Amino acid sequence: MVAVGDAAMPERRYALAVAATIVVLVGIRLVCAATAPLSFDESLYWVWSKHIAGGYYDHPPVNPILIRLGTTLFGNTQFGVRVFNVLLALPASWALWRSAAILFKDEKVGATAALYFNLTLVMAVGSVLSTPDNAVVAATIFLLLTLVQLNATGRGEWWLAIGVAFGVGMLSKYTTVFFAVSILAWLLLVPDLRRWLATPWPWISGAIALAVFSPTLIWNAEHHWASVFYQFNRLVVHEWSLRYLGELILTQFGLVTPPIFVLGCMGIAALLRGMGGTRSARVLINAMIWPIAIYFIWHTFHGRVEGNWPEPMHPAFVIAAAIAAETIPWTGGWAPVASWSRRLAVPVGLIFAAFIYAQAVFGVLPLGAVDPTARALGAGWKELAVQMDAVRNRLGAPVVLTMDYGLAAWLEFYLPSHPPVEQINGRIRYVNAPEPDPALFRGPIMYVCRGDCGDLPAIRQRFTTVEFAATLARSRHGVPIEDYSIYKLTGPIGPPLDPP
Repeated sequence: MVAVGDAAMPERRYALAVAATIVVLVGIRLVCAATAPLSFDESLYWVWSKHIAGGYYDHPPVNPILIRLGTTLFGNTQFGVRVFNVLLALPASWALWRSAAILFKDEKVGATAALYFNLTLVMAVGSVLSTPDNAVVAATIFLLLTLVQLNATGRGEWWLAIGVAFGVGMLSKYTTVFFAVSILAWLLLVPDLRRWLATPWPWISGAIALAVFSPTLIWNAEHHWASVFYQFNRLVVHEWSLRYLGELILTQFGLVTPPIFVLGCMGIAALLRGMGGTRSARVLINAMIWPIAIYFIWHTFHGRVEGNWPEPMHPAFVIAAAIAAETIPWTGGWAPVASWSRRLAVPVGLIFAAFIYAQAVFGVLPLGAVDPTARALGAGWKELAVQMDAVRNRLGAPVVLTMDYGLAAWLEFYLPSHPPVEQINGRIRYVNAPEPDPALFRGPIMYVCRGDCGDLPAIRQRFTTVEFAATLARSRHGVPIEDYSIYKLTGPIGPPLDPP
C-alpha cells in the first residue's frame, strides 16, 4: 500500500504504487461482490434487468443494462449482478487521474486524487453494490475529463465528447442535470471561455446529450412521465426542518472518510482564495461541486438527504483534497491539520473499508437487526429462502405475493425454485415486464410480509380466505435480524394485482 506525501519517493515509483494499490483494491471488491448478499435495491435492479427498456420507475436504464451484461456472462449470481459496477472503478480512476494531472499540470496530484477516490467509502463500499451511483459517478468523471481536455486544447471537437458524457450521465441518474449549471457557470466565470457561448459547439453538445438521453425521455412520455415525477416530487416542500443538515454533513464526513473530507474542505477553501492552478482550473473544480452541494443543503431544510445522493460531486472533491495534500504550502495552525490528514488518509480509508467488508461478508460482530450491513444487505436470505420454498411447496402455491417491493425482489432472487413473485401494489415498477398469467391466481397463493404484517387488513379485503401459515426469521450466526409472516390466500376478490 501507499504512504501519501512521501517526498523521497520518485514520481514514477509513486504513480506505479498508486496504480497497483487501486488494482488490488478493485480485486478485493470483486471478492466481496461475489460473497456479500444483495441489498433489496440491487435485487430490484436485477428484476428490472430481465426486461431492458428506456426507463424505469425509479431511475434511467444504465444500471440494469450493466447488470444484464454481468448476469449474461456469469449467471444470476451476486457476482454477475455486481461485476461490471465494480470494474467501472478502473476506467473511472484512470479518467480522474488524467483529469487532475492535466488540469493542474501535476502528475502527483492526479495519482493522489485517484488514490483518495478509491479510499472513500463511496468507492470502497459503494462500488461493490450494483446501484445507479456507480454509473453516474463514472460518467461524471468522464464528463470532467472532456471539460479538462476542452480547457487544455481549446478544440471545439471536445464539445461532442462532452455531449456524449453528459447524455450517458443522464441515462445513469438524473442528478447529472446539475452539471448543466456547472458547465454554464464555468463558461461565464472564466473570461477566456465565454467565447464558446457565441459558437455552435455548446448547442451541438446539448443536442447530442439530448439524443443520448432520448430513450428515457421517450419511455417517460409513454408512461405519463412516471420516473420524472417520482424523482422531482422530492422538490416539493411539505414541511421545514433543521434536523437533517447536521445529518448530511456527518454522512459525507464518514463517506468521504474524515482525513480526506478535511483535506477536501481545505482544498476548496484554497481554490476559492485563488491558490493552486489557473483560474479556469479552480473555477471548474468548484463548479463541479457547488451546484449539487447547495441544492442538497437546501433539501435538508425540508427532507432527509440519503448519503449517496451527493456522490457525483465527490470526484471534484477528492481532486480538491489532492490539491490540499500535494501543492498548497500550508502555514500556521493549518499546517499540522494538513500533515496529519495526509498521513491518516490511507490507513483510515483502508481500516474503514476492511471493517465494513468483514462485517458485510462475515458478520464478525453479531449485532442482529441493529447492524446496517445485515439489515440493508440480504444477510441470511439464502438460508431463509430455502425454508420459504418448503412452505410454498407445502401450500401448493404456484405464485408468491407481497406488498413490499424490496421483499418481492429478494424473494425473486433468492427463492431456490424461482417461482413467479409479484408485488400487489406499485405495479408501475414492473411495467416493462409482461403481466403474469391469470391462471396463477386460481389456486392457493403464498403471501409474505414483514414482522406483524401491517398490510393484512388490506389483504383481507382482496381475498376471501386468508390463513396464517408460518413465521420465519432471517438471522446470521443465530442472531435474529427480521421476522417474516407467511399466509395462504385463496379466492381473489376482483383483480389480485393493482393495474400498472
